[in-house]
Amino acid sequence: MAEFLQFLISGLTVGAVYALVALGFTLIYNASGVVNFAQGEFVMLGGMVTVFASAAGLPLPLAALVAIAAAVAIGLMLHRFAIEPARGASAVTLIIITIGASILLRGVAAIVFDKQFHKLPAFTGDTPVDVLGAAVQPQSFWVLGGTAVVVLGLYVFLEHTLLGKAVLATAANRLAARLVGINTTTIMALAFGGSAAIGAIAGILVTPITLTSYDVGTLLALKGFAAAMLGGMGNPVGAVVGGLLLGLLEAFGAGYLSSTYKDAFAFLVILIVLFAAPQGLFGRRVVERV
Repeated sequence: MAEFLQFLISGLTVGAVYALVALGFTLIYNASGVVNFAQGEFVMLGGMVTVFASAAGLPLPLAALVAIAAAVAIGLMLHRFAIEPARGASAVTLIIITIGASILLRGVAAIVFDKQFHKLPAFTGDTPVDVLGAAVQPQSFWVLGGTAVVVLGLYVFLEHTLLGKAVLATAANRLAARLVGINTTTIMALAFGGSAAIGAIAGILVTPITLTSYDVGTLLALKGFAAAMLGGMGNPVGAVVGGLLLGLLEAFGAGYLSSTYKDAFAFLVILIVLFAAPQGLFGRRVVERV
C-alpha cells in the first residue's frame, strides 16, 4: 500500500507539471491555432532565471516574479516577431517557426546561463512527510497546490472576465470575434504571454525536485504536447486530465515495469491517440460538409 501511494503521489506531482505545460499549449492553440513547441522553453526559463536571480541576491519570491516577467516578455516577443509576421501561413510553417524558436531559446540560454544542472531550495524544507507509509517531499504539495491555483485562476479569468470571454470568443470563431470588435491580435499576444507565465510557474515549482538546465524544455514540451493530445487539443479540462494521466502512467510504469522506458510513455501515448482517438478524451469530432 505504501509503495502504491508513493507511486501515486509521484505520478500526480510530475503529472501536474505536464498539465501546466499542456495548458500552455491549449491556451495558445485556442487563441491562434498554433501548436507552440517552444512551450517547454518557458518552463526552462522559469527555473533557470529564478536560480540565477536568487544566486544574485534576490529573495526567492522576487526572483520567481522576475522569472515569470522574463518569460512573459519572451512569449510576447515570440508572438510579435515570429508568429504575427507569419499570419496566414500553413500550420506546418508555424510549427517549424516554434521549433526554431525553441532551438534559439535553448542556445541563448546555454550562453547566458551555463550548461550545468541547477537546483532551487525546497520552499518549505526537505524533510519528507509521512502519508500512510509513503515518504512525500513537501515540494510535491507546492506543485500540486500551485497547479490547482493556476487552473482555478485560469477558469475564473476565462469564465468571469470580459477579457477572458474575448479569448473564448476568439477561440470559437476568430473572424466572428473580429467582426464584433475584438482585437484578435491583442488576444493572441495575451495568449502567448499567459502561456509563458504558466510555463514559468511550472518551472519554478518543479525545479526544487527535478533540477533544471538549459535543455530541459525539449522533453517537457513533448510530454506536455502528449498530455494535451491525450486530453483533447484545445480543451483546458482535457489538458489537466491528460497531464495527470500521463504522469501516473510514467510513475506506475517506471515503478512496476522499468524506469529505463519512463520517457518512452509520452511517445507511446502520442501514437495511441493518433491511431485510436485523434480527438483525445475530451475533444470533439469535427465534421466538415462539402
